[in-house]
Amino acid sequence: MTIELRPFAESDADWVVDRHAEIYARDEGYDATFRAVVAEIVAGFLRRNDKAREMGWIAWQAGQRIGCIFCVAEGSDQPDMARLRLFLLEPAARGTGLAQTMMDTCLGFARDAGFRRMRLWTHESLHAAVRLYERNGFSCVSRQAAHAFGQSLVDQIWERNL
Repeated sequence: MTIELRPFAESDADWVVDRHAEIYARDEGYDATFRAVVAEIVAGFLRRNDKAREMGWIAWQAGQRIGCIFCVAEGSDQPDMARLRLFLLEPAARGTGLAQTMMDTCLGFARDAGFRRMRLWTHESLHAAVRLYERNGFSCVSRQAAHAFGQSLVDQIWERNL
């Protein structure tokens, strides 16, 4: 069945927030504070509305959303740095190659938008995601124990040149 990556639309916002909250609560034990963080990231993306430097994509299959990924500007203090955000695949879509397709799309957009580097934040416990980042040239530049979302975690920051 065909998978299509469509640009994020405002009508996708609730799905992005809800699926992050539901999947991470079920799989990682995250509490409701995670939903709030995701909602703020989505709201900020919508407020900025910087289509030249920021983009989100929703993966669709058979009329259903099955994943998302976002490229956002890191901030005015680091104009050449993009940030990969809100990367999620529905469990049934994992292991299909879709994650790599989404990663390639995001990295290509970042390069085309003039960014020279990309950064992302993740948790050490997300083993499949960490392997994907490693395969795509990201290096872990920071690890720190943290307590967030009702869990003891190891925060990681990964970066790569574009």
